[in-house]
This record gives sequence, C-alpha cells and structure tokens, in this order.
Amino acid sequence: MTMSDHFNAAQFLVGRHVEEGRGERVAVRGTQTLTYAELDDLNARVSAGLRGLGLRRDDRVMLVMVDDVPMLSGILGAFRGGYVAVPVSTMLNGSELGKILADSGARVLLVSGEFAETAAQALSMAPAVEHVVFDGTPCPVPEGVAVHTWEELVGQGQDDAPVQTTDDSWALWLYTSGTTGTPKAAMHRHANIRHVTETYGAEVLGITSEDSTFSIAKLFFAYGIGNSVFFPLSVGATTILEPRRPTPDVVAERVNADRPTLFFGVPTFYAALVASGLADDTFASVRLATSAGEPLPAPLQERFTSRFGVDIIDGIGSTEALHIFLSNRPGEIRPGTTGRPVPGYNVEVRLAGGGLAPANEPGTLHVRGESIALGYWRRTDASRLVFEGEWLSTGDTYFVDDEGFFHCLGRNSDMMKAGGIWVSPTEVESRLLAHPSVRQAAVVGIPDADGLDKPVAVVVVDPAVSEGELITWCRQGLAHFKAPRKVVFADDLPKTATGKLQRFRVRDQLSNPM
Repeated sequence: MTMSDHFNAAQFLVGRHVEEGRGERVAVRGTQTLTYAELDDLNARVSAGLRGLGLRRDDRVMLVMVDDVPMLSGILGAFRGGYVAVPVSTMLNGSELGKILADSGARVLLVSGEFAETAAQALSMAPAVEHVVFDGTPCPVPEGVAVHTWEELVGQGQDDAPVQTTDDSWALWLYTSGTTGTPKAAMHRHANIRHVTETYGAEVLGITSEDSTFSIAKLFFAYGIGNSVFFPLSVGATTILEPRRPTPDVVAERVNADRPTLFFGVPTFYAALVASGLADDTFASVRLATSAGEPLPAPLQERFTSRFGVDIIDGIGSTEALHIFLSNRPGEIRPGTTGRPVPGYNVEVRLAGGGLAPANEPGTLHVRGESIALGYWRRTDASRLVFEGEWLSTGDTYFVDDEGFFHCLGRNSDMMKAGGIWVSPTEVESRLLAHPSVRQAAVVGIPDADGLDKPVAVVVVDPAVSEGELITWCRQGLAHFKAPRKVVFADDLPKTATGKLQRFRVRDQLSNPM
C-alpha cells in the first residue's frame, strides 16, 4: 500500500454503488426510506457541514444518537470527510458521557433530541468541544459551545468528493471497557471496515444485494454497526434501522413491516422472544439469525429454532476486532459452541506460558486478522496488555475440541473455583436453561461464611420451580461440584443496552456472605 492508493469507507459502502448504476436501490429503511443515491447525497451534505464547522482531517465527531438516518449519515459523512466517527452508548449518564467526550478530544457532538440534557451535562466536562448539533429541540449548553440544528448542518451544500483517505487512515473509534475495566477507544482504520465485510459478511453470512438486515444491537456497538452498516451497504443491500428500544413487540412490528432476511440478536433477547406471545411465523422472512455478545446456550438455541423455524449461528467478536472472528456457519451449526475461525482470521487457545493449549484443555483466546484495532487511544498500558504484536488477547477462556470447534468457558475473570476445581459459569447456566421453567440464568462465585467462593445461581422462572429441584437438576447433568450451592429467584437480570448479561452486577447484588 502506498500513499497514492486511496480507500474511503463511505465511498466503498455507498458512493461506489451510485457510480456503478445501483443508486436507485433502497439503502435504508428507518423513519425515512432513502435510496443509495439519496444517502450518498446526504453523506456529502454532512461532510460539507462538518467542514463548515472548521473540522480538519482526523478530528473526532462524537455521536449520541438513536438508530436512524441522521445517525447513519453522521457516521458515513464523517468517514467521507476524513474525520473520525465516535458513536457512543445512549445509555450513559451525563458524567459518564462527559468523561468519554473529554477523553476523545472530539470537537463536535451530534445528539438526538432525547439525549439533549445528558449531552448538556457532559459538555461541561469537555472543554475541547466547540460545536453541538441537535437532531431535535436544542437545549442550553455551556458558554463557548456553538449550537446548531441538524437541518442547519446538512443545509450548507455538498462537498465535491470523498476525501482521499488510505487503508490506514483513522475512520472509527469505539469505546469499550473490554478486558481492562475503564472505557477506552479502540481505533479502527478505513481498511478494517472492508475486511469484516470480506470475511464474516461474505464468507459466513453470504450476504447479497437481495438481503435486508435488522439488528437488535445498536450502531454504537461493534456488533451493531457491522450488522446494520458495513455488511448490508457493502453489497448494495438494505438496512432496517429502529430508533426505539428493542422489545419483542417492537421487533415483531418491524419484521412484519419490512421483512428482513438476516436477523442479528443476543442470547438474552432470544430468550425474551421465546418467552413472548409472538406468533410462531413471526420470522418467516428471515433466512438466518446470528448471535454474539455472550455464549448462546444450546437449550435456548434449540427452543428458538424449534418454535420459529430459523437457524441461529453463534459467534464471538470484540470491539477490538471490529466484528465476529469465530463462528458457526449455515449448514455447520454445533449448538453450545462458537464454531470455527472465520476465514481471514487465525485463532488460538494459549496456555498461561504462551504455548498452544492441547485439545480439550482451557486457555486464553487469541486472534489475528486485518480488522484488529490499531490500539487504544491514550491507553499505553492497556494496549500493551491486550495487543500483542499482530495478535489480540481477548480475555476469554476457551478450549478447542477434537473436531476443531471452539467452546467458551467465560471471561477469564468469570471463572471460579469450587472445591479447588475450576468451574465455568456458562456451563452451569446452560444446564439451568435446559430446565423447562428457567427463562434466564446467571451463575457467579460468591464467598460463603468461610470466605470460599461457591457457585450461586440467579434465575428468572416461569412457571415456578423450587430451589431444590433446580439444584438437583444441575447435579443430574453436571459433576456435583459444579452445581450451584444456592439459587436466588429474580424478576429480571441486569443487562446492557443490547441485552448482554452484566455478570458483575449480579455479583454485586449477591455480595453478602451466604
């Protein structure tokens, strides 16, 4: 690659289709429906608007927005203009957002109206921000920050052409707590976006221009932005964006209206769908579903497929890898595993000393591929811990079976010892979820009266079942030492915005000795 070789992700995802005669195809269905030509025009207006605010190459543009056309074009417009898109969680409070905003050094903040007050609080902590753009009703902001509306931003005309970025130019920063706790930005190149479309998108999903995608995970997640932006737009397909919080009823409404062919979920949302009153033919248009974020228990996978008639391929990715690098595949699904390496990635399970783990022996998962982030922004120690040359240490405990399928045992920090023997919480959770009454399950290690960690389960059930019955159920299907010593019943489990289990919060809620 030389500096004369240019690659711009916005041109690859949108402009290319217009140039090649596919501009009239539908690109996005949100609260508006836009063709590729219309989306390309809007991206050019966003790019010009950002330039009109005085932005320079590599300046950061942070987005706190719902999944809709402004969010999509805000990201793509930043790519097009040679700026860095930084979409962040809409679940953050003002203080949390302020810390990330200050850390990023962003000069512009794009905000959906419903998050205006949160943004105003955050701006008081981030003196580098010069402009805030509201898609909705503006609110008072600290002195010195210029306020603009979305209409004003996109009303300044178009830029002439995408900026001539290269493979290695910054494109996207995604904040993650990852393996080392505090939020930090994984820095991704323009080329990383192309790589995930050529690997997971093409080789696993087999996505084509005839597909349409619908993702539970939002655009501020690596999983979500791949599902809803990179994969569909790379092939001239249609993305379906939903600004509302995902619920089974909301999903059914959009699926019935827009008929997606690819559906992207997470295990806890699949559990909610199975427990819902939705019609069994709700997902009749879907040819394939995917799951990521945490291991998909085999019993839950089987319940969903049996009821709705759609296969789920479970996989694992990370913010640092941009998307999924280990996955089951259509026609080769092994429930309870995360499949095999996605073509284009090397994946290894390593022992503590660095050597390869033998078959069926646990170790730490490592991955190598062209979509790995450049590192963390201003986090030298964390970067050195996680990025090992070409390799990424994911912090997940895995083993590979004799047939080459990878099995997740949980995060390294989730593993617990019972009677001096390591226990995987995901294995115990999978057994609990196989019980017909258990809808959700979380297993954590909690110290007993002697200060020794013991497995404790928190479950959501329907219909009712006794603690003793569930403990006996586990002992019948697992070695006795793996069975929970106690079962706590709850109405719900704490989750992230995309429904991923927050195991640390479960642990905090059970922190008193048994």
